Amino acid sequence: MGPIGGTPVILLHGWPSDIHDWDEVAPKLAANGYHVFIPWLRGFGPTRFLTENTPRSGQQGALGVDLRDLMDALQIPRALLVGYDWGGRAACIVAALWPERVHGLVSITGYNIQNIPLAGQPTAAAQEYRLWYQWYFQTERGRIGLERNRRELARLLWRLWSPNWEFGDATFQASANSFDNPDFVAVTIQSYRHRYGNAAGEPTYDEIEHKLAAQPLITVPTIVLQGAADGVTTAEQSENASVHFTGKFERRVVSNAGHFLSREAPDAVVQAVCELGDARHN
Repeated sequence: MGPIGGTPVILLHGWPSDIHDWDEVAPKLAANGYHVFIPWLRGFGPTRFLTENTPRSGQQGALGVDLRDLMDALQIPRALLVGYDWGGRAACIVAALWPERVHGLVSITGYNIQNIPLAGQPTAAAQEYRLWYQWYFQTERGRIGLERNRRELARLLWRLWSPNWEFGDATFQASANSFDNPDFVAVTIQSYRHRYGNAAGEPTYDEIEHKLAAQPLITVPTIVLQGAADGVTTAEQSENASVHFTGKFERRVVSNAGHFLSREAPDAVVQAVCELGDARHN
């Protein structure tokens, strides 16, 4: 959307959701003169792998490289990046490893690069409880459950993660269709198993994963948005996010919003993008 000559903005959705995360954000950014791109992540919607032999990887290195490669293919030298959850992870990775490609970053919930070397260490009991679905996906029962009940699981997680968001059937169904992708389950399961050392990574991404294991700092201007009612990544967890950012940084807590902040408080996202966009011209 938006004028071709405008500053590029790439909006990156999370799991389990899709490009409709940005339905109320993208038109407003386009009206403000931005050239807006809204890709599906691998394994969602109409995305397809080029060969049957390509590993259906959902590891963080794959998501980051996908974003960089998309920018290359579309001949986008630099962009403003916006994302949360899986999409926020891709945005943070590109901002950390290839900062010359990023004008600024809006990262919902903070520093989204996984600390895989420490992933085996338990956290507070309440947070372990919030991550029940991740433990479920480590099992064969969980894989089969996702295959059979992908809509039921996704709807449950939407309610748990954004308790104040009253979404209707039509809103959910518009995104749930993206989960019918034949690679959705395989990509999901590999993602959640890889981060805990229960699935091998694709060798293509070994060098990237090695760099990410060091928790690289993000130097580009960043605004972190945090939903006060996020049911999976709580506001307390992002309080110290600033330690990962060395450039201009601000964290904003959005009252009543949950995990799907771009749907619940789209104007907060638009404002953050426009502020970063204006700043690059000052």
